[in-house]
Amino acid sequence: MSLFFEGAEKKLEVVISNLGPNLRSLGVDFWHALVASADADILSQISNDHLDSYILSESSLFVWDKKLIMLTCGGTRLVNALMHLIQVLGVDAISFVSFQRKNEFIAALQPSTFAEDIALIRQHISGKAYRIGHLDSHHHYLFHSPNPYANALEEKNCELLMYHISGDIAAYLRSQGQNAEVIRQQLRLAELFSGFTLDDHLFSPLGYSVNGIKDDKYFTIHISPQEQSAYVSIETNLDLANYPYPVFAKLLERLQPSSWDIIGFNLAHEESDFPVHLCLGSCSITTSLGYNIHFSHYQQRCQEVLIPEFM
Repeated sequence: MSLFFEGAEKKLEVVISNLGPNLRSLGVDFWHALVASADADILSQISNDHLDSYILSESSLFVWDKKLIMLTCGGTRLVNALMHLIQVLGVDAISFVSFQRKNEFIAALQPSTFAEDIALIRQHISGKAYRIGHLDSHHHYLFHSPNPYANALEEKNCELLMYHISGDIAAYLRSQGQNAEVIRQQLRLAELFSGFTLDDHLFSPLGYSVNGIKDDKYFTIHISPQEQSAYVSIETNLDLANYPYPVFAKLLERLQPSSWDIIGFNLAHEESDFPVHLCLGSCSITTSLGYNIHFSHYQQRCQEVLIPEFM
């Protein structure tokens, strides 16, 4: 099936000041309106004593007492969710903002560019913007507001972005009559994320999302398996450098992408268990807040065999 879907996600992180409310005390109508402002919908929710997790029609939302992380894909305009927050809560209720975008498969289909998004943000909140990676290849954009928040430098986050997955799991994800429990078993999520409460959703005709939460930790996986634009994103605030399982290496082994990116925030990553690969580019920057960002782009050493199409 060659149906195109833009899996590349935009990411918004907002920290609320002491002048702002406890986010988890806001009613469900507030979150439905926030998500709708970015052209998405809430599909399901799970919670524990530390955070609320939402599966969206385009990716995920995580809410702590004083922080939220929202990811959207497809043709959404995530920056509008920040504008909605500012309108409802007031700019003084927001102490920190981070906004990210990676390069899309077909950027021309997006309703806005990163430059247009941050121009809108800067009407209300000042900040600095960065690009990491090659402009004509894989790259990532980041904007953040000027002032750090408490514990910012201790927080860790890591993202694995895969392109053009292959193998048995990829074939199953493109098949008819899929089952979410089968996908969980194939990915071995119970082994990789022991003790996490899971919430997942199968999309029609294709696509799979899962959120997992345990205490104040989360992970999320989103798979757009369409053959012409296959994309998988995995994100977590687990300290993977001190985690008992090589999560990224195991998922790379199971999903067999032709290439992948890793973006680490205040967190180094270990490559020793990765499939045989070439690192095509790597860079690290330290933002003006003292926050370290590492970006690397990898490619399988054994290249995929491309099948010609007859026109």
